[in-house]
Amino acid sequence: MGSSVKVDFEVGNDGVAIITMCNPPVNALAIPIIMGLKDRFQEVAKRNDVKAVVLTGKGGRFSGGFDISVMQKVHQTGDASILPDVSVELLVNLIEDSKKPVVAAVQGLALGGGLELALGCHARVAAPGSQLGLPELSLGIIPGFGGTQRLPRLVGLPKAIDMMLTSKPIKSEEGKKLGLIDAIVSPEELLRVSRLWALEIGERRKPWIRTLHRTDKIGSLSEAREVLKTARQHVKKTAPHLPQQQACLDVIEHGIVHGGYSGVLREAEVFKQLVLSDTAKGLIHVFFSQRAITKVPGVTDIGLKPRNLKKVAVIGGGLMGSGIATALILSNIRVILKEVNSQYLEKGIKTIEGNVRALVTRGKLAKNKADGALLLLKGVLDYSEFKDVDMVIEAVIENVNLKQTIFSDLENICPPHCILASNTSTIDLNIIGAKTRSHDRIVGAHFFSPAHIMPLLEIVRTEKTSAQVILDLITVGKIINKSPVVVGNCTGFAVNRTFFPYAQGGHLLVNLGVDVFRIDSLIRSFGLPMGPFQLQDLAGYGVAVAVAKEFEGSFRGRTFKSPLLDLMIKSGRNGKNNGKGYYIYEKGSKPKPDLSIQPIVEESRRIANIMPGGKPISVTDQEIVEMILFPILNEACRVLDEGIVIRASDLDIATVLGMSFPNYRGGIVFWADLVGAKHVYNSLKKWSELYGNFYKPSRYLEERAIQGIPLSAPASATPRAKARL
Repeated sequence: MGSSVKVDFEVGNDGVAIITMCNPPVNALAIPIIMGLKDRFQEVAKRNDVKAVVLTGKGGRFSGGFDISVMQKVHQTGDASILPDVSVELLVNLIEDSKKPVVAAVQGLALGGGLELALGCHARVAAPGSQLGLPELSLGIIPGFGGTQRLPRLVGLPKAIDMMLTSKPIKSEEGKKLGLIDAIVSPEELLRVSRLWALEIGERRKPWIRTLHRTDKIGSLSEAREVLKTARQHVKKTAPHLPQQQACLDVIEHGIVHGGYSGVLREAEVFKQLVLSDTAKGLIHVFFSQRAITKVPGVTDIGLKPRNLKKVAVIGGGLMGSGIATALILSNIRVILKEVNSQYLEKGIKTIEGNVRALVTRGKLAKNKADGALLLLKGVLDYSEFKDVDMVIEAVIENVNLKQTIFSDLENICPPHCILASNTSTIDLNIIGAKTRSHDRIVGAHFFSPAHIMPLLEIVRTEKTSAQVILDLITVGKIINKSPVVVGNCTGFAVNRTFFPYAQGGHLLVNLGVDVFRIDSLIRSFGLPMGPFQLQDLAGYGVAVAVAKEFEGSFRGRTFKSPLLDLMIKSGRNGKNNGKGYYIYEKGSKPKPDLSIQPIVEESRRIANIMPGGKPISVTDQEIVEMILFPILNEACRVLDEGIVIRASDLDIATVLGMSFPNYRGGIVFWADLVGAKHVYNSLKKWSELYGNFYKPSRYLEERAIQGIPLSAPASATPRAKARL
């Protein structure tokens, strides 16, 4: 940490000490800042020339909260004793119980520990539009500097619970209505008014309030218990996997029953337990992994500047193309949408208009913004508008010849700086660009459906893609609010390749005699939004058939070919597309298991003929989950081994954002390390002996399980790695 991390202190002629936290950009409460605050408040207590204190942050921001990298250190070392005692030593003893009044002057943001500092002061004056919130639960922990006790005492129980459970901040204007903020004044006046306020408290002309001792907003004990009971039931339903939610409610209740100070002590104790929980480890891992994805060696660290991409062409107005075009125009980028005939073009434009209008209806977008976005869209039937585009994204069907033709055309028509991107989800980019001379500007821009909503963008590079092109695409990804992950080139890239065993493992189990709906329901209770069969229904069976062919060709000897899908198609089913799949789809109701597929399943089992001794296998719930997920981990190991991703944590983020792998489990590789490579390896080895090569452990998994090396540890610099690191 540089010298810029410090706590400034100056006493004015009026006897008010201004204490300023300095740790750009958001004045995070790093350990040196916390130590500095303790020193400054001790000094305040001793000095006779100080009558009152104003606490503030430098650079127009109060504080973004506790420095989360300290938690990361706790996880790496397993030692929670490095967490400083802030709650009692600083907040209760030195600030709240100070003999001199303390006023928080809040601007920009006061989040997490930052808001908790302000809650401990005797009054809060804020600039307009400041963000106030306690987002700790989104990291698997609870507020640890008294937030669970003081927030309910200032804003009442229902609002405090809502703010903590949702992690959503409020603006200072709402804070004023709720009683969280005492006054709102312009940034220019903030310090002057705060100084006066502090002096007036000292002269007893304004109330001197210690938040922890207030009870007027809590209501009677029975009312409070009713509110907490309702919240508990809600959490049980919506967040069964998140222990921090119930823990937060318990700690709030403890303080209401036993008093605020007792609540503060209980909060500190529970906080320390939660920091070391798997949930906190997973969520904090995801937090840092998300920040690491845009650091790409040889691309973002060599002094290149991103170019400004003003005009982008999208080829193909189907589901993916229209979604991509929507994402671009919503972020103020002009789009030329090309289709082969006016009927398709009309349909594509209608879809985009529908996407944008839906956001307005759902209150996610202002009407004038929507109108402005749609003005940036132009539909065309030929290439004449392509002479000055900065990037083209091809989003046509997965047909090699068609894509090759398009790329040859583009090379001849587009300007030489134009990036040539493909949204293919499986086809090798070297094949797509085989008939061009422009390999340095060919790149994959693989969006996930629906493209204007799903947050992941896989940027696929070949050996020849230039660093400039990758940097430009990372930049566009950020502009359109996607999380860009740079991956190497192979069939299925990082996410779809890692997850190809998902459907196949499901089919293998069904043909071994396990019930379709039991599998889906167990995978949902593990935390994925839907099981492999419902997912297949959603994507449509055409996709499943096409994709299975690609994987069979590329991953010979480790795929499973199931008769079930063909039989489903023969019986006139196509999943959600025609309302008939493994589930029944009726408008306005949730998908219901279709029990009439039983005879089709029986027929599939007869043809596959893999049940040992012709009898269904008997497996526990846990085994089913592992038989579906461990083959995915195994493929993840091959992706790591071949260097398709730069870091294991990139694959974690890609699986969380692209496949909705539960973020509280930290992503696929992180979860595998929690389970332990040895257990994964031994299980796969046993199943491969019983049920064949689909389960055969990869060499990477075997080596690491035997040597006890975590799967996420960087690959020993093997020359085999494909991605240019």
